[in-house]
Amino acid sequence: MSLTIDVDLPADLEQFRLPAAVAARLQTLLDRQDAGQALTQSEREEAEGLVNLAEFFTLLRLRAERMTP
Repeated sequence: MSLTIDVDLPADLEQFRLPAAVAARLQTLLDRQDAGQALTQSEREEAEGLVNLAEFFTLLRLRAERMTP
């Protein structure tokens, strides 16, 4: 089964990015993890959710760029 959704694309594709403060929070969590500091379960879930959201925005942006003449 497939589902098609029509979406009005904003003129500014930059809207398909994490806001700066959210991106900074994700970077902080990833930097801590890379430095060997253990994240709490809540922080791991937060980081995973933010990564998923960032990837979703990237996918939207790329698809929108394809559709833009």
